[in-house]
Amino acid sequence: MRLFHIFIILGITIFSLAYLASCHSNLNIETAQYAVNGQKLYTTNCQNCHGAKGEGLGKLYPPLTDAAFFKDNRAKLSCMVKNGMQGEIIIHGQVFNEKMPANPQLSELDIAYILTYITTNFTQSDSIYSHQEVKEALKNCN
Repeated sequence: MRLFHIFIILGITIFSLAYLASCHSNLNIETAQYAVNGQKLYTTNCQNCHGAKGEGLGKLYPPLTDAAFFKDNRAKLSCMVKNGMQGEIIIHGQVFNEKMPANPQLSELDIAYILTYITTNFTQSDSIYSHQEVKEALKNCN
């Protein structure tokens, strides 16, 4: 009888995990955890300029919804977040030229969380920005 109860509990647990995993589309658990942590950091550090949905603010601050920009500039994004940036960038074919302030208070892991949140929520990517990837990228900042 005890073995029967163990199988029932195990079955319910497996079913529950499968159900929960289906809610995360194609994100794995680690990517989902990074994104959840990144949402809090994004709200605190980025949302005032880039908007709650990454929509940007008119011609002042670019939207964070251009998947091609994120893909083409993946190696530079960590530096942009940490050190800020100035100069023209083109997002969805529109030119932006406002200075982005630096975020020196953000750790490598914070940046990994934020970039994962942005790309999984605003550009529909399913890839993680790992702590190691951000660490390596920050070594190569200009």
